[in-house]
Amino acid sequence: MTPLHVEHAAVLDELKEVRRAGLVRLRGHALPALEAAAASVAARTPDGAVEALLRHAVARLDAGTLRTAAEYTLGLAQGTRDWPASSRRARACAVYGVSVERFRKDHEVMVLGQIADRIVQLAAEGAGDGAPADAPREWEERTHRTVEVRAGAGSARLTVHVHPIDLLRDVDVVVSPTNTYLALPEPYKSSVSASLRRAAAVRGVTGDVLADPVHEELRTWAASYGTAGRPVLPGTVAPTGAGALADQGIRRIYHAALAVPRAGTNDYDVLPADVTRASARALALLAEEHGRFEPPLRSVCFPLLGSGRGGLPPEVSLAAVWASVEAELARGARWDVHFVVRDAAAAALVERIPAGARPGHDRPLTGRSG
Repeated sequence: MTPLHVEHAAVLDELKEVRRAGLVRLRGHALPALEAAAASVAARTPDGAVEALLRHAVARLDAGTLRTAAEYTLGLAQGTRDWPASSRRARACAVYGVSVERFRKDHEVMVLGQIADRIVQLAAEGAGDGAPADAPREWEERTHRTVEVRAGAGSARLTVHVHPIDLLRDVDVVVSPTNTYLALPEPYKSSVSASLRRAAAVRGVTGDVLADPVHEELRTWAASYGTAGRPVLPGTVAPTGAGALADQGIRRIYHAALAVPRAGTNDYDVLPADVTRASARALALLAEEHGRFEPPLRSVCFPLLGSGRGGLPPEVSLAAVWASVEAELARGARWDVHFVVRDAAAAALVERIPAGARPGHDRPLTGRSG
């Protein structure tokens, strides 16, 4: 495919038009720069070349607040493609924890500019479809699907979601990684636990935070067990309610203490063995709490624990989680198990992981806090 030069300013202007119109209302809009870039990178899907280009460009952004805000801004996040521009902007500004007006004048300009940069790069490269080479074609443009995996002598069905964790719906329990002090990051951070804290906050009609229930419940749990201000053992799991996530069908958050801070630094260590221990404890806690709710708790969702800023490679994280999940399913447990990941390559790991696989080592991996 011949590389193409497209003007950054033209792409940026058309991205603003996409933001205003929304993906479902693009038909009939003149978008010559985006259409030319889409043709250059061969981002072709039926009636959706521009949308495919946008998805490939956003996938090249740094994972975290930038990519999440971009997905909301353009309606690429699951369930948002038909949202009005004002609703998408409101959700995007919550990612950064700023007012709508500040987001419009500052953050939104930056987000759209970064997307335009990636589109210009894709067009200049003439890079095929722009998708990562290891992202299986069958996962492109998919947000979730059910796969069958081996579990002991039998098999089990897992649901794999490919989207930000705060878009998860109708799963009873979400497992959230945290540090051994059970100290949640600030809501504007980009981690899984920050995203869940942000999504669980109770907000008023203007978007202002009225209550921070997950943070408060976790502090109460720590105080009740005499651990306030001191670390718990790695692998400890603390349950809380789900705050405003209850509106999405999420009923519990299990906070898995995994990251061990290094004194006097912003670094910490994560052991795969602790990921396995925390996953097993989460499943045991699910069994304990199962009958206390009506209807009973049945489903649980795991991110790739420790694989983000925790520093574990995704395949190591998945092997560590799967070690406990496979053991539980192999003995006859009938939980509805979900995994949530951020990209197609990580989703494909769930299909390839050998039953009973274990982490390759227990060497600490250094991560960055925040």
